[in-house]
Amino acid sequence: MRQTIVLAAFLAMSVTVGAGQSWTGRISDSICKAKHEETAEGAGAMADRDCTVACVRGGSKYVLVADGKVLQIANQSYADLPKFAGQDVTVSGELNGETLTLTKIESAKR
Repeated sequence: MRQTIVLAAFLAMSVTVGAGQSWTGRISDSICKAKHEETAEGAGAMADRDCTVACVRGGSKYVLVADGKVLQIANQSYADLPKFAGQDVTVSGELNGETLTLTKIESAKR
């Protein structure tokens, strides 16, 4: 019986670790973070999406702003980042310190 419980606990932990974690926040850039006022290219205030895209084009990196924290995104070449720039999203992945490696990104459920 004890071996069955230990095996069940091990399997449950394996499934949880493999599934990763998820966060809901906004895709932004490392210069503006939560507040878009002026782009890296020197343009004035603009829509969050346009500002994020312009800042990344100017050398900034994509980030996820979630619960007041700015999480760096490790895999900057993730294909859907430009598509969701400036939008509220739910992402899945692995967090190591303050750096997130994305495995999935989708529009946040409202």
